[in-house]
Amino acid sequence: MQVWPGQAYPLGATYDGAGTNFAVFSEAAHRIELCLLHDDGSETAVELRESDAFVRHAYLPGIMPGQRYGFRVHGPYEPARGHRCNSAKLLLDPYARAMSGEIDWDEAVYGYPFGRPGERNDLDSAPHTMASVVVNPYFDWGDDRPPRTDYHRTVLYEAHVKGLTMLHPALPEELRGTYAALAHPAVIEHLTELGVTALELMPVHQFVHDNRLVDAGMANYWGYNTIGFFAPHNAYASWGDRGQQVLEFKSAVRALHQAGIEVILDVVYNHTAEGNHLGPTLSFRGLDNASYYRLAEDQRYYMDTTGTGNSLLMRSPHVLQLIMDSLRYWVTEMHVDGFRFDLAATLARQFHEVDRLSSFFDLVQQDPVVSQVKLIAEPWDLGEGGYQVGNFPPLWTEWNGKYRDTVRDLWRGEPRTLAEFASRLTGSSDLYQDDGRRPNASINFVTCHDGFTLRDLVSYDQKHNDANGEDNRDGESHNRSWNCGAEGETDDLGVLSLRGRQQRNFIATLMLSQGVPMLSHGDEFGRTQYGNNNAYCQDNELAWVAWPLPDDDRRLLEFTRAMVWLRRDHPVFRRRRFFHGRPVEGTHDELSDIAWFTPEGEEMTQRDWQAASARSLTVFLNGHAISEPGPRGERIKDDSFLLMFNASDQPRDFVVPVNHGRQWQVVVDTALADGVEPGAGRKVKAGDSLTLIDRSLTVLQRPA
Repeated sequence: MQVWPGQAYPLGATYDGAGTNFAVFSEAAHRIELCLLHDDGSETAVELRESDAFVRHAYLPGIMPGQRYGFRVHGPYEPARGHRCNSAKLLLDPYARAMSGEIDWDEAVYGYPFGRPGERNDLDSAPHTMASVVVNPYFDWGDDRPPRTDYHRTVLYEAHVKGLTMLHPALPEELRGTYAALAHPAVIEHLTELGVTALELMPVHQFVHDNRLVDAGMANYWGYNTIGFFAPHNAYASWGDRGQQVLEFKSAVRALHQAGIEVILDVVYNHTAEGNHLGPTLSFRGLDNASYYRLAEDQRYYMDTTGTGNSLLMRSPHVLQLIMDSLRYWVTEMHVDGFRFDLAATLARQFHEVDRLSSFFDLVQQDPVVSQVKLIAEPWDLGEGGYQVGNFPPLWTEWNGKYRDTVRDLWRGEPRTLAEFASRLTGSSDLYQDDGRRPNASINFVTCHDGFTLRDLVSYDQKHNDANGEDNRDGESHNRSWNCGAEGETDDLGVLSLRGRQQRNFIATLMLSQGVPMLSHGDEFGRTQYGNNNAYCQDNELAWVAWPLPDDDRRLLEFTRAMVWLRRDHPVFRRRRFFHGRPVEGTHDELSDIAWFTPEGEEMTQRDWQAASARSLTVFLNGHAISEPGPRGERIKDDSFLLMFNASDQPRDFVVPVNHGRQWQVVVDTALADGVEPGAGRKVKAGDSLTLIDRSLTVLQRPA
C-alpha cells in the first residue's frame, strides 16, 4: 500500500477524487495507527508517521468513499494523571463525516475490566464498536439557497426526525423515521400549510444508545448523547450507513429549502457519549483524554455540569477548533441554517463560572460563516450559576424559560402574574433590551421535547413516567401544569371542553407575543404522551407523533394554522423593536403604541398590576405606531388590535376602551370550539361590553 505524507489540515478523512488524506490530533500519543477495516473483520494498520503540531497525518492513494476505518493510539495509560490511551481500543475519528454500525456494549469497549475500575482492560474493542467512514463530499446542490428568513418572520417547529415521521400514514414504510421522510411532500405540505418557516431538528449528530438503556430494552430516543460532531446519525438513513446518510441528509435539506423552510440543528457540544470515568473508551478519551475533557482535581474523574458524566474542556484550543470546524462544516457542506445549543451555559465555562466573554463566544462572534446563521442558546446547565436566561451576548437568541413559566402560570391561575406576563407578551425587554438586543432575542415556547406535550400540560397535575423504569423519579416534578379537574384521560365533557380551551389559549398567546414562537411537533393537533414528561428513552408509539386520521377532530390544527397566519399577516405581532409605551414620533398617531386596560376599560394603575387576585386585562396594540421601517425604508402601517385575556376562573365583562377606535370586530375567541369567529366576525363599538367566559381569550381587530 502506498502511503504519502499528506497534510495536517483539514482534520479527519478528506477524499479528493483519487485518494484520502487522514489527519488526527493527539498530544498524548506516542504513536497512532490508522486501521482500515475490511468486511471479513480483518484490518490493515498504517502508522501515521508525519506529525505537525500534534496532528498525525498521511495520504493514502486509492482509498475511496465507503471505506471504514478507526485509530489505535499508543501512549500512556495513567488515569491518575488524566491519560487513558490504550491501543486495544479502536477509536472513532472525532472528525468522521459518517459512522457505521453500532456499539454492542461488550466489556471490550471499556478501558477497565467489569468490577475492577482500577485495572487496565486490553480486550480488543474493534468487533464491538462503530467505525468511521470515508465520505464522498460531492453533491449536486443545484440552485439551493438558504431561505434566510428574518427572525421576526420566523416560526420555529421543534421536531424529531423519527418521531415526526414514523407513524405518518402517507409515507412508505421504508421511509418512515428517516431523513428522506422529512423531504416527503406530505411532511413538507403539513409544515408549509401550518406556516412553519424553520424546522428545528432534535439531535442528528451521530449519537450512542446508553448501555443502561440498552440493557433495560430501551434507547436514547432523544439523542443527546453525541459521539460524532460531523456525522449524521446513521440510524435515520434509509439507504445505508457507508456514507449514504450524508447524501440523504443533504437531499432533505435541499427539499426543505425549496419549500422555503430553514433547517436548524439541536447540537450537543457540552459533553460526549463517553460518560464519566466508568464510561466506554470510544474516541476522545483514548485519543487525548486531558485535552478534550474537563478533569477534576483528582484527574481520574471528570467535572460535570451537564448531568451526563463529563463536560468538554472549553479552554482547550483543540476543543474550540473541533466545535467551530463542526459548525462551519454543517453550514458550508450540509447547508443548514442555524443551531440550537443544548445546555449552552456549559460552553461559556472557560474556567468555572459562566462567562459571556469566554473564548467560545469570541470565536463565534468573529467567524464569517457561523456568525451569519441563527444561533439559539438553551441558556442553562446543571452547574453552579447555570441559569443564564437573558445573559447571552447580543448575537444570540435564547430559549426563554421565563416566558414558558409565566404563560403557564397565568393560564393555570397563579396570583400576581400579570406584571411579568406583560413583559413576556411584549418580548421580554427586561431581559434583552439593555444589551442592545431586540424582541427576536426571545424564543418563546410553552412546550418543547423536554416536559409535557401541550395536551398533557392541560391534562395532568403530576408526571407519569413509570414506563421509564426509574420509579417515576426522573423528569421535572414542578411542571406548572393543571389537569382542569381530572387527572389524565377522561370522558367528562366539561373537563374536555376546558382542556380544549386551554390549548387554544396557549397557542393564541404564543402567536400573539412579540419574539419568535416555537411549536413542539404534534402540539398543533393534541399529541399526548399520557403524562410522561421525560420520554427521552421511549423510542416507540408513546413518543412518536400520532398523526390525525381523516375522521379525527382537526379543529385544534385549523385553529393553530389560523393563529400562525394571523401573526404572519400582521407585523404588529412581530415587531423588530420593543414598544415605547408612548406615541411614536413621526407616525402621526396621538395614541401610544401599546396600552393596558382593566376589564372595565380603564387604564391599568400600579395597584391594578400588583393586585394578587388580578388575572384579567386588555392590551391595545397600535398598528399605526410601528416605529421600525420596512425593508425599503417605508413606513409600516398595520391594523390595530385589542387582546382581552380572562385567565380567572369566573366569567368577566370586558369593556371596549374608548378613544382607541370606534369600530372593532371579533377575530379570535378561544371560548368557541373552532377558536375563530365564523364569517366576518361580530362587530362591536367603543364602550360596548363583551362577556368572556372563564379562562378565555378574545382578539378584536380594527382595520387600518
